[in-house]
Amino acid sequence: MTGPRNGTGTAALAVAVAGVVLCWSVVGGIACGVVAVILGAVGRGRARRNEADNGAVAVAGVALGVVAAVASVAFAVVWAFAWRDSGGADYLDCVSKAGNDQAAGRACTDKWLNDVQERFDVSPKPTRGST
Repeated sequence: MTGPRNGTGTAALAVAVAGVVLCWSVVGGIACGVVAVILGAVGRGRARRNEADNGAVAVAGVALGVVAAVASVAFAVVWAFAWRDSGGADYLDCVSKAGNDQAAGRACTDKWLNDVQERFDVSPKPTRGST
């Protein structure tokens, strides 16, 4: 008889941890979360059939996978509001109108950065050696 097939449950937990770490990137968290849930379900099924002995690890992978996916959706909402509030649509419109003109594209970027600094009352941190 072969030993327990614990790889799927362990993989679920590892992928779920990666999903939690990557949840700010939205796509990484959702993709890893969904994969972790699927792997965890398969691992849990193996544990129920006594083909694996790490059912708790598989369940932890499922739970963390769900957390990663939900956190990614929350970050998507945060990023969408941040993009809207920072004038991102206006920036993309400006860059689109600039086309291949690099100077105009840089002007769009400079204007957007200045608008963000004024809108949110932030300024870039001075670098060493600057006055």
